[in-house]
Amino acid sequence: MLKALVLLFLAWVCFLFYAGIALFTSGFLLTRLELTNHSICQELPGKGPLVGGGRGEPGACWTAPRFSRAVIVLIDALRFDFVQPWPGGLPAPQPFLGRLGSIQRLLEAQPQHARLYRFLADPPTTTMQRLKALTTGSLPTFIDAGSNFASYAIQEDNLIAQLNNTGKRVVFMGDDTWKGLFPGAFSEAFFFPSFNVKDLHTVDNGILEHLYPTMDRDNWDLLIAHFLGVDHCGHKHGPHHPEMAKKLNQMDQMLQTLVERLENDTLLVVAGDHGMTETGDHGGDSKLEVMAALFLYSPLPLFPRAPLKDPEAVPQVNLVPTLALLLGLPIPFGNIGEVMVDLFSGEGDTQPLATALAQASAYHLNAQQVSRFLHAYSLAAQDLPPEELQRLQNLFSSASSEYERLLDQLKTEEVREADIQALISQLRLFLRGARTACTETWAQFRPARMIGGTVLLASTCLLCLVTSGLASSPDFPFHCLLLKSVAWGLAGSALLAGGLMAGGSGLEPALLSAGAAATSLVAFLWNLKSRGRPPMAIILPGPLPILVLLFLRSAALFSDSFILAEARAAPFLLRSLSLFLVAQLHWEGRLLGGWPTAPCLSSPTVSMARREGPRALGLLVGLLLCVRLSSLFLRCPEETPVCQSSPWLAPLAAMDGGQAKNLWYGACLGALGVLVLSVRFWLRRCGNLNSPAPPVLFVRWGLPLMALGTAAHWALASGSDEAPPRLQALVSGAVVGLPRAVLGLAALGLGLLLWQPVTVLVKTGASSSNPIVVPFVGPPASQADLDYVVPQIYRRMQDALRGKLAGGGSQTPMALAAYGLGSVYSAAVVTALALLAFPLLLLHTERISLAFLILFLQSFLLLQLLATAIGNPAGSSGPFSVPWLAISAWALTATQTFYSTGHQPVFPAIHWNAAFVGFPEGHGSSPLLPAVLVGANTFASHLLFSVGCPLLLLWPFVCEGQGSTKKKKALASGAEVEREKEEEPLMEMRLRDAPHCFNAALLQLGLKYLFILGIQVLACVLAASILRRHLMVWKVFAPKFIFEAVGFVVSSLALLLGVALVMWVDRAVGSWFKQLILSQER
Repeated sequence: MLKALVLLFLAWVCFLFYAGIALFTSGFLLTRLELTNHSICQELPGKGPLVGGGRGEPGACWTAPRFSRAVIVLIDALRFDFVQPWPGGLPAPQPFLGRLGSIQRLLEAQPQHARLYRFLADPPTTTMQRLKALTTGSLPTFIDAGSNFASYAIQEDNLIAQLNNTGKRVVFMGDDTWKGLFPGAFSEAFFFPSFNVKDLHTVDNGILEHLYPTMDRDNWDLLIAHFLGVDHCGHKHGPHHPEMAKKLNQMDQMLQTLVERLENDTLLVVAGDHGMTETGDHGGDSKLEVMAALFLYSPLPLFPRAPLKDPEAVPQVNLVPTLALLLGLPIPFGNIGEVMVDLFSGEGDTQPLATALAQASAYHLNAQQVSRFLHAYSLAAQDLPPEELQRLQNLFSSASSEYERLLDQLKTEEVREADIQALISQLRLFLRGARTACTETWAQFRPARMIGGTVLLASTCLLCLVTSGLASSPDFPFHCLLLKSVAWGLAGSALLAGGLMAGGSGLEPALLSAGAAATSLVAFLWNLKSRGRPPMAIILPGPLPILVLLFLRSAALFSDSFILAEARAAPFLLRSLSLFLVAQLHWEGRLLGGWPTAPCLSSPTVSMARREGPRALGLLVGLLLCVRLSSLFLRCPEETPVCQSSPWLAPLAAMDGGQAKNLWYGACLGALGVLVLSVRFWLRRCGNLNSPAPPVLFVRWGLPLMALGTAAHWALASGSDEAPPRLQALVSGAVVGLPRAVLGLAALGLGLLLWQPVTVLVKTGASSSNPIVVPFVGPPASQADLDYVVPQIYRRMQDALRGKLAGGGSQTPMALAAYGLGSVYSAAVVTALALLAFPLLLLHTERISLAFLILFLQSFLLLQLLATAIGNPAGSSGPFSVPWLAISAWALTATQTFYSTGHQPVFPAIHWNAAFVGFPEGHGSSPLLPAVLVGANTFASHLLFSVGCPLLLLWPFVCEGQGSTKKKKALASGAEVEREKEEEPLMEMRLRDAPHCFNAALLQLGLKYLFILGIQVLACVLAASILRRHLMVWKVFAPKFIFEAVGFVVSSLALLLGVALVMWVDRAVGSWFKQLILSQER
């Protein structure tokens, strides 16, 4: 089997998985249809007259404006309890309580001028989605949360567009997210970078610099100021930090000054786009995240009556129609919000009938606009339930008829206020019913696509299972089947594209890729079926415990409680699997079952397995200890309030005590040093550190430099606020330069490794009359040399040379010794992992370095334990194959590492700070780099364990050197004495004895690993499908599916890179042998 065929086959299988995931996603995480229709002044949303006129009055569209100007102060992450009045004289138990005193004073002194609301945000509670809702009055869908890195321009009708269409001037200052949402829409704008969550003051201070001068000018009709300091303080410190009190005090002073400058015709709107959790995060749908604050104020009386004791809760979309009518604008076409009726008071409290009529008129306009939208949307999307549409239409028609009747009655006689209130209730019922219908419709799924994606994923898992059992067969025509399948897939994709174009549909990438994948998969399975049915023993994934483990893990993903507790369940499963290994060793005298019989490589003996028992017990104890220690770094999901997240996940900059911070910093430095020394010790012990190859030199000097740069960055980042003013510029430059230097060194090291991956030292001895290369006896005597020598390789090399040099009898070969050749493959993989680990470690907080150290040690112990279970491959008669149990344990360790580095499969738990490591000032307008940095932080475990997956195949050969035995051998000549000779292990060079078996083992390993990962994705897909109406689907199941799907993509790509690296090293080793032979011939 060719090496390229292995990579191509694995890449094809990955494509099948990707296509299944994309097809399911297109049916599960839907984006609603965005209509491009716009409301216009010259056209009312429906027929019928208006109460109080409006059209034809100066500045009026559908109704007369109540305010000519408005100031919107958007305080990002302004949670409701940050604004809630606090009794005077009582000490506040939290830093955020009672800080906005100016709002409390206005509410108490002018109850008819000011009003406070609970401002309910619809999830996802990310800034861009909230801004869309606050300007369009619609509901962004769940999948749009992924575009929070880049704000795409809003095409729907919105308040900003309506202001521009009516000649109003909009001035903006603050969060540059608005620049992407509304390009060119502002008459004047002051944008500031928004994504640097560590910067608490740049945006706010920049706004304050321009806010008051702009207020004093007359060149604006709507002024928007979007402050970010409160949100950034929550991300950096949390709401309970003293810095939060300082930021809220700053906002309070700003509001007090702003109120003093307001004119009578100006409305002040103070709002939060979302709240924040107790840790300062947001993105989910918990009560603290969706409960923002809304405060309205006018210098003139605004409300007809005093406020309720408990603030009213209003959805955020309700602000859009309210502001539109108050400013005399058309309501945006796609709005589904409901006017806030208290703001439409007519002539005031002395005229209750006029107030009721004004409110009814506003409600009727709102209902006409929503009815028009429902009609247009149903024609374009055709996914609103017809029965519900008919019910709503009947409700609206009845209310409209009653509205017109009351207007006709008003011309001739008095209208009772009770009748108007009944009409308002009827219109309110329609508006709320329409919003509920739209919300439920936009949560509708495409069952056909979901079923198709699920079937494609399940079929690909079956393909992995079947082909992994057939990979070791030397006569199985993988290349022929692969070529036929790819050809059928291209043909199927072309036919599907033609059908879609003929039908007038667009060419959706998800459908085209799914069509190609399904066609090629069916072709492969059909051709496979025609060759006969493989035995079940070949395709079953290992012994019964592995089947039980896969079933339990898959079934448990249907439980939201298990998903929330998976951080504790994964270590338990890993410990159970480890105990099973050693129990099998104790009960049966061996760790794993026998080997398949085929003419390639050998199997371990039972006697050697029994001797490994005590060693396995020691490895087990160390592994269990590491698993327990790694659980100290867990982060608890917000749904489990009794669970306390580890305080060690916080950055050192958040610590107050100087001595404690220094102690922790010393521990982190120790972890870095141990990581570097461990890698160097292992390479030295295996014989790969004395090579003059550039990667070895980089490991000697580059790794310490990377560790030093990481340590220096941590020191400066944790104490940057405490640096003297004269050193601030130097510290800021170092905070930027050091992470980039570490990333650059890692890239340089990986480049050198790919350039010369063979880390072998060759020594040439004196000439010998013996035509056979004489190996060293035992380990080399010199301590400066490496520990391991592989002389058998050179005996075979000498045999090849002897045939070529048979004609030149006077020539005598040179005695050769190669150090590190027995671990040349694993040395390259370990070096690559070390080079990847330091940049990934840099993206985490400082104390995660301790978790990295524990997890690296845990992975080493697991590899040793699995190698002990597999046994010594020397002298076997069957092909080497990594057992299912080993691959399951490796995948489970990757999952445990994900949780043990402070991650959770929910959006609020994403470490957004990683986007600013090395880029504290942001990234400009490009979302690619911050997405890569945050993704690398989130899926670091997937990346490392997938790149290191080939070690499962290589490690037993590396450990073969530990079991070499000594034999006595007497020479035939009586003049020579008996001497002791060590039978040197071949280690990884044994793989080159049978290239087909080597490539087949790599293919089998990749297919098994993809099967384990694919089963996890399939279980999440099934859970999300079956439980799509579950209460926790968007809270738990949908995020879990997204994280598993993205993690699968990262893991599969990293697996391809790891397998490609091993094959690249194998190619380089072949070239190295050829050059060595040529040098001997010369």
